[in-house]
Amino acid sequence: MVDSISSSTTSTTSTSSTSSSSSASSTYNMFLQMLCTELQTQNPLDPTDTSQFTSQLTSYSQLEQQMNTNTKLDELLSAIGSQTMSSGVGYLGHSIEASGDTLSVSSSGSVDGSWKYTVGSNAADVTLTVVDSSGKTVWSGSGSTTSGSHEFSWDGTDSSGNAAGSGKYTLKVAATDSSGNSVDTSTAIRGTVTAVDSSNGSTVLELGDTQVDMSNVTRLAA
Repeated sequence: MVDSISSSTTSTTSTSSTSSSSSASSTYNMFLQMLCTELQTQNPLDPTDTSQFTSQLTSYSQLEQQMNTNTKLDELLSAIGSQTMSSGVGYLGHSIEASGDTLSVSSSGSVDGSWKYTVGSNAADVTLTVVDSSGKTVWSGSGSTTSGSHEFSWDGTDSSGNAAGSGKYTLKVAATDSSGNSVDTSTAIRGTVTAVDSSNGSTVLELGDTQVDMSNVTRLAA
């Protein structure tokens, strides 16, 4: 979906550039036609004043230069826009949604974002479990049994209300129908991009201490 956002941004810029160039080209051609018509229909006994004709030629030349400048500026803006998105810089300060199930808790106890889980069809029971990096259950509770997407925000505390501590935590979702059969589920993470890192050859977006490969981003919000 992010690819479509980037493509849409580039397409909009390109369309605007094309429209601007087309308009300038139309004005340019009209000016040229008017000048030629004036020369063709002028009275041979009373030709166009030389100074007036020179002024028109100067305006003609300035219009041509302005058209070339506008075209170059449009190309530059388009290139900058594409580069900004592909380098990840365009995500800074924006809220994103990405495929994944793990978020980090900082040393201050704050969680980098929230989870979104999707239940494939109406379920009789949905259990949400937060486990630490060793697989130990830290928190467990019930989730929405309604088919569709739901958001889950965790406050960084265990089932007893004590701070879970800094580290990586994963959300596990288990859903079953009235017959005890498993119901399909999926998870995603949400958060605000605080930094972009491309030092290892790939672009990674940082949501606090949580790292997300840019290719996993599925949604970009304001």
